[in-house]
Amino acid sequence: MKKQFSVNGFLMLIFLSIMVILLSGCANNETVTGCLKGQTFGFWHGLLHGIIAPVDLVLMLFRDDITVYAPNNNGAWYAFGFVIGSGGWGFLGGHGASRKRR
Repeated sequence: MKKQFSVNGFLMLIFLSIMVILLSGCANNETVTGCLKGQTFGFWHGLLHGIIAPVDLVLMLFRDDITVYAPNNNGAWYAFGFVIGSGGWGFLGGHGASRKRR
């Protein structure tokens, strides 16, 4: 049995998308220069922060001074290191799972 296209579902998706776009225009643009003092974190710090991210996620529930992602990072290189450190989102693993079993 084929699942038919739902017009109501499509219209609801369009409506919600438009509402998100309109409401995001009301967001306050605050400056974060107070957070950006001191050392700027790069690729290697991103890698380390990605590795310890599960621990940070639990600890940040109990302490206000712990965050998962460093706010004063250098951008793309920090993010790249963080992604690799947190498991690569499937880029580094999964080769063994794709092998056929005998």
